[in-house]
Amino acid sequence: MRRKTLSKGLQSMLTRIPLCSMNKLFPSLAVLTFVLSVSVQADPKPKPIFNGKDLAGWKAPDGNEEKGWYSAADGILKVKNGPDKKGSILWTKKSYRDFVMEFDFRFGEGVIDTGIHIRNDKDQIQIGISGSLKRDMTGSPYIPGKGYPIEAKGVAELLKAKDWNTMKIKAVGKQYTVWLQGKQVMTYKSDGAIDEGPLGIQLHGGWVMSVDFRNIKLAELP
Repeated sequence: MRRKTLSKGLQSMLTRIPLCSMNKLFPSLAVLTFVLSVSVQADPKPKPIFNGKDLAGWKAPDGNEEKGWYSAADGILKVKNGPDKKGSILWTKKSYRDFVMEFDFRFGEGVIDTGIHIRNDKDQIQIGISGSLKRDMTGSPYIPGKGYPIEAKGVAELLKAKDWNTMKIKAVGKQYTVWLQGKQVMTYKSDGAIDEGPLGIQLHGGWVMSVDFRNIKLAELP
């Protein structure tokens, strides 16, 4: 609707401008139209879904209060297991369809094997070491029955082992796209993707590990 209104407005303006001024006006109109078009199509600004103080808005697994697998303090979501090496998932209470999610993560101790579950406990964007491949697959999609159908590109040059990393995940329908440090590293269409569901932060079982998250934000897409 906004594009149609813009087009009619431009037409009305042009009918009132002398022909001798057209050549000077057209370049400016072209730039204006382009800028307005880009602004209309830009993704909405993401908003925090983690308040940095507690797990409000998230559903912790049973036993978390005692074991402390997921905890919040000073703006950081701390994810860790203990000697029992138990796996679990911290879910958003809200379900999402198409979205853009942004966050920072930092590797801690042990063998880091975590990731973001997309709308269910099946499809996942890996962060850290793949338990099956025994090597880092950060940014790559893990799809049940297919393993890692593609591998994110250029991650080794971008990933910081001892510092904060920034990841963005965009899910539109069945299409997943991932950026690391602002650079696109992966896009994949998952035939098994579902339309709507919660998002989960995974703590993989079988390892003793810790990883931190912060600045977790999300924008729902129209």
